[in-house]
Amino acid sequence: MIQAIAFYLFATMMITSAIVTITARNPVHSVLWLILAFFNAAGLMVLVGAEFIAMLLIIVYVGAVAVLFLFVVMMLDIDFSELRGGFIRNAPLGLLLAAVLLGELVFGILVSSAGDLHIAKAATVAATPAGLSNTAAIGALLYTRYLFEFEAAGMILLVAMIGAIVLTHRQRGDTRGQNVSKQVARRPQDATINLQPEVGKGVQL
Repeated sequence: MIQAIAFYLFATMMITSAIVTITARNPVHSVLWLILAFFNAAGLMVLVGAEFIAMLLIIVYVGAVAVLFLFVVMMLDIDFSELRGGFIRNAPLGLLLAAVLLGELVFGILVSSAGDLHIAKAATVAATPAGLSNTAAIGALLYTRYLFEFEAAGMILLVAMIGAIVLTHRQRGDTRGQNVSKQVARRPQDATINLQPEVGKGVQL
């Protein structure tokens, strides 16, 4: 009974926050509602026994992706009047795409309810070893059977991170570079000048 109440609570909150995410006028509010949707999705993952996926949702999506979205939105100078004009201009295309997606959903539901759809399954399904949790079983697979794939994914992410750093910190000819040694060697008497202006003279620009 408690599990059913928790399921409906998490599901209702997640659907509500997802709807508000796409209908909110303020982009910052949209990102905050998206974070709430991630939290409720993590709660649903805990209910089905996938605690590893729940922690991924909290750590990766809430702790990194959603916070990055929030920082980017807050740093942008958003012109809401231009956004409204673009929405009206692209409304026919958006409605067409929405109709296509709705048709695909209805078609999929009708096909699945007809009973003629047979999804292929693997010949052998690896069960979770006795005494191991979901997280321990995934870790055992990652570091034994899929070790090389896991290390290859890590190397790809490392190369992408290094590439982003190199592209960001490359020397540009249109901006002045920072001379650290010159700044450190500067004396206080060279940084400030006491002019002692006369009364009524003011500051000369």
